[in-house]
Amino acid sequence: MPALPVTGNLAQRAAMASVLVASLLLVLKLLAVSRTGSAAMLGSLADTGLDLVASLVTLLGVRVAATPADHNHRFGHGKAEALAALFQVALIAVAAVAIGWRSAHHFTGQHVVASADYGIGVSVIAIVFSIGLIAYQRHVVMRTGSLAIGTDSLHYQSDLVLNLSVIAALALEQYAGIRGADPLFGVAIALWLAWGAWTSANTAIDHLMDREWPLEERDRFLAIAAQHPELKGIHDLRTRSSGTQRFVQFHVWVDPAMSVFEAHRVMDEVEARLERDFPGVEILIHPDPEGHVDPSAPPVAIST
Repeated sequence: MPALPVTGNLAQRAAMASVLVASLLLVLKLLAVSRTGSAAMLGSLADTGLDLVASLVTLLGVRVAATPADHNHRFGHGKAEALAALFQVALIAVAAVAIGWRSAHHFTGQHVVASADYGIGVSVIAIVFSIGLIAYQRHVVMRTGSLAIGTDSLHYQSDLVLNLSVIAALALEQYAGIRGADPLFGVAIALWLAWGAWTSANTAIDHLMDREWPLEERDRFLAIAAQHPELKGIHDLRTRSSGTQRFVQFHVWVDPAMSVFEAHRVMDEVEARLERDFPGVEILIHPDPEGHVDPSAPPVAIST
């Protein structure tokens, strides 16, 4: 893994590139909406505005995530990303309602799309910039493993489909003469934004509520930990995520006759083995004499 200052700088540069691209596209699409009056382009403009907010939040999140734990935040500052995500969800929901309402209004009115070539040109420019940004983000994710940049990259990948839909709407409306195509695509974009808000809200709430890791990942973690020959069993596994930080704690059964020094050595070896497959995860292991079970603990016990 690269040194922490290098990964932090690369992640922040990727976040800054995302902010710059979103700012440029926001200006271009604002001009395109004023020229075309397209509901689909309006939806694309709203999505780009949300992209800018998301990119700014990603930049802030990368910086906050690099802030060390302090006296008042012993587990770090990862929850700030989930709170910021909920703020984004509120913006996305409002934009989806507004775009859906305007698109529905265009169905009943005498809405005419103008200057479709201008709107198509802006959408093509947006696609080119998005492809370049995604390529750079992938490079940074490969170097740093940043979850924040990886998530931002997924968002811009979905923008490629969105911009293609805008091109289709404008071409069908003005060149193919299919009336109603533009507001229809506008409604589809509004629904797509609403679905994105719903899924983002669920993810943010899962982080705030300390949802467990996926079952497959927990099973893989346990399988690696159980490989140590001096462990008699593993129980009371608990996992959670906080922004880009992840935490695991669990109890292990060891020989009751084992000294504290020997038990500490075993815990260090188990932790070192796990860190190779789960880098950056904060691990807390509690040794118990073989067979001991805390009656107040949740019924999650896996024996080796």
